[in-house]
Parts: sequence; C-alpha cells; structure tokens
Amino acid sequence: MRIGSHLSIAQGLPKAALMAERIGANTFQFFTRNPRGGRARHIGREEIEEWNRERRRLDIYPVVGHLPYTVNLAAPPGKLQDFAAMVVREDLVRGADIGAEYIVSHPGRHKGDREQALNRLAQIIRRGLEETPEVKTMFLLETMAGQQGEIGSLEDLRCILDLLDWSPQVGICLDSAHLFAAGWNLKTTPGCDDLVAALEEKIGLDRVKILHLNDSLAPLGSRRDRHACIGQGELGDEGIGAIINHPFLGELPMLLETTVERYEDYGEEIARVKELRIIRGTAEPCNRAESVLPSK
Repeated sequence: MRIGSHLSIAQGLPKAALMAERIGANTFQFFTRNPRGGRARHIGREEIEEWNRERRRLDIYPVVGHLPYTVNLAAPPGKLQDFAAMVVREDLVRGADIGAEYIVSHPGRHKGDREQALNRLAQIIRRGLEETPEVKTMFLLETMAGQQGEIGSLEDLRCILDLLDWSPQVGICLDSAHLFAAGWNLKTTPGCDDLVAALEEKIGLDRVKILHLNDSLAPLGSRRDRHACIGQGELGDEGIGAIINHPFLGELPMLLETTVERYEDYGEEIARVKELRIIRGTAEPCNRAESVLPSK
C-alpha cells in the first residue's frame, strides 16, 4: 500500500519528507504554489539535492504536486486564462526539477458554455505540454463532484483526452469524496466495481494514476464538495473499507486530503486506513504497515 497525505513544503522539501516519515506515509502531495494565490517559493539546487537523499532513504513514491485552487483551466481569454497557462507551464517544469511523478489539477469551471470551455481547457494543457517537451512529469486531471459549472465528470475527462489526442502525458486522479457526491456509490464493492467498469470503458485503467482518499461530508449524489475525516462522513468505515480493499482502487497510491487540524493528525488517519485494509487471502484487518507495503 502506498499511502500518504497532503503536506506543506513551506519549510522545504526535506522537512516535508520528515513530516511524511512521522505520520507513517510513503507518498505525499503538496501545493505547487500558494493555493489561494499565485506565488511560488524558490526551490534551490541544494534543497533539491538534500530532498533527493531523504526521498531515497524514506522510499517516498510517488510525489504529487497539486496546482492552486485559483487555476481555472477552462477560463475564457483574459487574465485568468493567462494565469492558468503560466502555472501549467511553470509548474510542470518545477515538478520535473524535483522529480515529481505527477502534477494534479482541478479541470476548471464554465458559465454555461461547456463545449467551448472543454476546448479552452484542452488547449491550455496542449500548450503547456508543447512548451515543456523535456518534461516527463505526467499531468493529471481530477474527478470532481459536479457543482454548478464544474468540469470533471468521467464524460468530461474523456472528452478532454479526445481533444488532446489521448496524449500519453495526461492521466486521471480519482477523488473518493468527489465521486461519491457525483453519484458513484462507493460504499459497497459492487458500487466500486461499477466505477471501475466505467473508467475502463470511458478512459482506460492505465490512465488512472492516483486516488485522493477522502470521506464525504455531503451525501451520495449531492454534487457538493465537502471532505470529512476517514470513517466520519457519509462513506464511513464501510465505504472506505470497500475502496481500499478493491482489487483496482486499493492498489492505487492513496493521498488523504481530510479535514485534520494539524498535519500530525494525518498519522491517525493513515493508521485508521491501514486498520481497514484486509490482508490478501484472509478476512482479517491489517494494522501492520509492513504487511501492506510491497516494494514498488
């Protein structure tokens, strides 16, 4: 099991690696820049070298950057579109500089012009990839809850991939809370099977790279994006257990974005997930990290 959480890199990537170690994580996600603004901290060569040493020592994989919430990839021409294009281009390079495997983004929003918005979104991504041909970091689009004007259904993502000619550098990030709020009943194994069958049909399972593992404060089909701590939302232990023990979903790297007060609280969340994990071939929960951490 590859499991971690969202962590801050404000004090440097090496400190984030130590945070991951303290909470029992072997993967983590970070904001590529201020999540409510646009500023990005400078990451120097010495920091990257120390980070690479700590990452190897702690076997942290994969590393995932998340674009700020202020990015709207579907924005119409103007300052917001220019900002989105700049962030995609620059943060793909910054992610590659530190060896991040993936950069994740919310797809964006529209004001009723869905088809035009999807075309704008695809064009932003295409330009970003064309302007950074040396970058191998993969760009992932996240599944969303479907709030008003929000892009991020499986149909939307398939359309975007079509517009990008199924570029091998573009993939998908699942979010359990968003999917549940969008109407996918992940509380049961059959419900998880339904999602995976749809993913295979519309997108292809090889495109699905990571899972944001979050409980949902909002009920099934509510189309509201509200995260909750593990086992304390509408998914509950039943739903989280169904997801992490599913033969496909449970093998994805899992990143928690739950509503903890301090990053140390993620340690309890990770421990809870491990308790809900079933040892393959038995019916017993597994709370021993070494039992669920195969070599990558």
